[in-house]
Amino acid sequence: MVPSPVRDLRTIGSDPDFWYPLLRSKRLAKGKTAAVSFAGAPIVLARSATGVVFALEDRCAHRQVPLSGGVVQGEALKCGYHGWSYDRSGRCVDVPYLGKCSLPNGVKAYPCREAYGLIFVFPGDPALAERVPFPHVPASLGTSYKTRFLEREIGCHFTFMHENLMDMNHQFLHRSLMGSIKPTLLGTQEGADWLEASFTFDRLDGKASLGETFMLGAAEAVTTTKIDVMVIRTRYPYQTLTFTRAGSAVPALDLWMAYVPVDREQRRTRSFGLMNVRRPSVPGLIHLLWPAIVWFTEGIFGQDQAIMEAEQRAHDAQGGDLNQEVFPVIRRLREVLRSSGLRQTSEVARSEARGLPIAAALV
Repeated sequence: MVPSPVRDLRTIGSDPDFWYPLLRSKRLAKGKTAAVSFAGAPIVLARSATGVVFALEDRCAHRQVPLSGGVVQGEALKCGYHGWSYDRSGRCVDVPYLGKCSLPNGVKAYPCREAYGLIFVFPGDPALAERVPFPHVPASLGTSYKTRFLEREIGCHFTFMHENLMDMNHQFLHRSLMGSIKPTLLGTQEGADWLEASFTFDRLDGKASLGETFMLGAAEAVTTTKIDVMVIRTRYPYQTLTFTRAGSAVPALDLWMAYVPVDREQRRTRSFGLMNVRRPSVPGLIHLLWPAIVWFTEGIFGQDQAIMEAEQRAHDAQGGDLNQEVFPVIRRLREVLRSSGLRQTSEVARSEARGLPIAAALV
């Protein structure tokens, strides 16, 4: 039997049967709407008069125009064209000029939840929404950490992002901001849908930058039994990172990331993150340090974005994935992403063009 060819990792679609953040909560006021998307599927988020957020297909059942251009009235969303109204379940509840005749079909509704200052949507099979674990980010719930919300749209496939964060060998990219650092892999753990790698670091050129020090705290003396440890985990589809100083029992940095495909071909991804920085023992000091922490992390993320978009351009110019990956951690990560992801994004695009729902296109 001829073995089936290995699928190009950069054509694998994101599994919609998970909870994905699509918008910051503060960007959706009462009585307002917001147009978002998942893998090219248009979704409208609306906040009712009582503050409840709901998510519907962003197409009126009548003329297919975006419902995001409509008006929130009470607990319903009214299309801005002819005034058709839909409740939170997507059911059409009023057509102003129809009288007492039977109301037409409604639109698709998506399970929707708010947590950690983010609005999450379940874009896949709604019957699974209650059974699929919701993201757990305890560092964003208490008062021990100050949270920075991360959000940016990046012109690359989501798998590049998982690889970038997991592979600490790319620290050379950040030499202008972090100096010369040598990472050492301490070990890995893995399961069917997850991979975890632990690293420690040696600084080759003196002291850490101020941005690092402000964010992570001053380094303690490193010994054979006490070292700084960074743990990075991809548990599909999310990714986490913790950094714990030598001798400490709690992380100085606790990061949670989710990568949401924007377009049907999944060549643009919106990343959402909760970057939790542990508050120093001095009250209020974190607020004085925060501008430097933001400046430092924006520089790091900007360099990562530029290099990942360059990777995507190389992939597209070459017509496929020609990467010669040698790091065992990333080779294994690619297997996890390939087995956890779904059918090729080109197939998703064709199915969407034929009007099939996302879940049907990805099975």
